[in-house]
Amino acid sequence: TIIFKGVWQLNWKCFTCKMEQQDITYDKSEYIETASGNKVSRSCVLCGSQNIVLNGKTIVQSGCIIRGDLANINVGRQCLISKGTVITPPFRKLPHGGAFYPIHIGDHIIVGENSIINAQAIGSYVQIGKNCIISRSCVLKDCCKVEDNTVLAPDTVVPPFTVFSGSPGTMTGELPETTQDIMMNATRNFYKHFTAVKPTKS
Repeated sequence: TIIFKGVWQLNWKCFTCKMEQQDITYDKSEYIETASGNKVSRSCVLCGSQNIVLNGKTIVQSGCIIRGDLANINVGRQCLISKGTVITPPFRKLPHGGAFYPIHIGDHIIVGENSIINAQAIGSYVQIGKNCIISRSCVLKDCCKVEDNTVLAPDTVVPPFTVFSGSPGTMTGELPETTQDIMMNATRNFYKHFTAVKPTKS
């Protein structure tokens, strides 16, 4: 069952279409909502905002840092970037120096709190747990999962329908064929129940 109680939790083995849903409220004055439905915390840091694209109905919670000043960052639709997440484009050494490269993040992604993302690319329908480090130039394919506290070594490729955990992260499990539907339902429901409330007057 998926349960929304302030902290996002997903039980892959017990997923059903009948979900216990509870609203997660936030202070309306603390978020900016764009015309395409993105909800971005005013306390997050968007460096080089002109190079950051959020494609709609994506939530960026408080304390996040997104380094668009280094290279373009493209985030898909209906993603959840949880509190304290840092997203930085990957750096590659070149014969005469080095350069930062753009990062593309797919649709229906959930990134847990306080994770660091330095990947080359993240596909769609991916769950990244809390306190993870996705190191330089990693590639996460569609429909995969990275468990809490996992550290992926540089250039790691996480195949579709796999679970990675540990430090360094290695494959420790598999996901069902319904992962795409699970992630679509999870992200849509989180967005639906992430509701604004007006600040109370003292």
